[in-house]
Amino acid sequence: MNTKLRGSWGEASAMKYLRDRQYIPVAMGYRSRYGEIDLIVRDGRYIVFVEVKLRKNSSFAEAREFVDRNKQERLRKTAALWLCANETPLQPRFDVIEIYAPQGAITENPVINHLINAFE
Repeated sequence: MNTKLRGSWGEASAMKYLRDRQYIPVAMGYRSRYGEIDLIVRDGRYIVFVEVKLRKNSSFAEAREFVDRNKQERLRKTAALWLCANETPLQPRFDVIEIYAPQGAITENPVINHLINAFE
């Protein structure tokens, strides 16, 4: 499975995880000149911008460690552009979803960690 298909599987798995927890999907794969936001969902009074990180395991580093300051800044700029084009009274929030899938897309029960308000 190539990287793009693996990434799509991870994002679809994360969206299913969020839907199961009553989050409301707004968009997937929003792109701007600064980068891409994997998922945008509503959670009560929040509009949530979600970065999905998919890894086989955490032996090298935790998936969340790949969302460094530069990545966070690009996500903030991309979210600002989305908010300019999509006016909302909701409070923005940035979450990270880590997915550990040792067998890739055929992993039956991947481990999913949801880091709420991950940039704080």
